[in-house]
Amino acid sequence: MPKYSTEMDPDKTAKAYGYELHCSQKDSMNLAYALKGMKTEEAKEFLEEIIEMKRQLPAVFHKRKRAHQKGIGPGSYPQKAAQYMLKIVKNAENNAEYKGFDIENMKIVHISAYQGRIIRGIMPRAQGRATDKNKTTTNIEIIIEEAE
Repeated sequence: MPKYSTEMDPDKTAKAYGYELHCSQKDSMNLAYALKGMKTEEAKEFLEEIIEMKRQLPAVFHKRKRAHQKGIGPGSYPQKAAQYMLKIVKNAENNAEYKGFDIENMKIVHISAYQGRIIRGIMPRAQGRATDKNKTTTNIEIIIEEAE
């Protein structure tokens, strides 16, 4: 299992890690950018609205050739990445509850999404040739702490 990209005081924080998730790395990066600094309750509502397609996620990274949404510019509804992110936020909350923190007052202080392992695959082609058909995975890490 990989290490977290940052170290925080374990007496004040709770962590959660999603390892080799089958979702888009680009969408996960945009979600992580949007969620950083939010309280966990706000973050869960935000992710649930994206899953239900009631709110668009503005694209900050990888926004070329992305359809424009009303009022926000380039954006999308990354439902699959939002479902995985919601699971990890809930997991971090459960870890905080286990440590004895006040769940109502937890805030996301660190969140990152980056490329995980590549699952190699091939697609047979004509004349005995083959083309790569690889699947990328995404690692997501979240660290939350009590807000003052």
